Amino acid sequence: MNYLTKSMAAPGSLSESKLVLYLQDQSSEIFMPCRPMVVVCPGGGYCWTSDREAEAIALQFLAMGYHAAVLRYSCAPAAYPTALLEAADSIRYIRAHTQQWHVDPSHVYLLGCSAGGHLAGHLGVAWNREVVQTGLGLREDEAKSVRPDGLILCYPVITSGEFAHKDSFQNLLGGKLELKEEVSLEHLVTEQVPPVFLWHTFTDPVVPAENSLLFAAALRKAGVSTELHMYAKGGHGLSLANKLTRNQSPDTMQPECTSWVGLVHTWIESQL
Repeated sequence: MNYLTKSMAAPGSLSESKLVLYLQDQSSEIFMPCRPMVVVCPGGGYCWTSDREAEAIALQFLAMGYHAAVLRYSCAPAAYPTALLEAADSIRYIRAHTQQWHVDPSHVYLLGCSAGGHLAGHLGVAWNREVVQTGLGLREDEAKSVRPDGLILCYPVITSGEFAHKDSFQNLLGGKLELKEEVSLEHLVTEQVPPVFLWHTFTDPVVPAENSLLFAAALRKAGVSTELHMYAKGGHGLSLANKLTRNQSPDTMQPECTSWVGLVHTWIESQL
């Protein structure tokens, strides 16, 4: 495996922001000319990026035979649209190296947990919008270079409305809450959004399940292919929901939720 790190240099990026890449070795003994890539955006309320939702998740996709990456995007005091531009630039950077790294250019997925789910979903709905094209200096014909081929959203922050996780939007917008409608994802969905895999828990006490439900409803209305899994119970920030990502709280282990990893594997394989 090759381990590479790229510093992020979007407008407003913090010095610690980086893209960490885990690239499978290319062996003549294994017939796999190219592999999907899954880029992981950890959660943390746009205040930090959680270790529990970073490498441990990336390693699951490496075990599936995919390439993986972790985006340590800029959080507060960096404000919108910095993280969005970093996510877009990460996809563009990977696509620019698909031949060198043996990445399947039509299967580059963006995964996000909690606020990282908002970031991933935001790029999914805004990849062809002016905020991204202007921010990265993209020509109109270059816009598709930053479009993920699929979104994997784990208990994501979506809405800035009634069911908002208010701290995430406060941190994202740097206090400029008058912009919150611009980043409420359920209002930005079009038929141009890539396929989506969503999971949430019905009892999430931090980011209400309505976030995923509102997004799924908007995706359905737009005709975007979507797979939604709602688990009956479980807290917030479950990550893998097992001992590999637990913290001192037993609430971060929920055995029935561990199935999401296998479900998303099946979902990706169905698109190959």
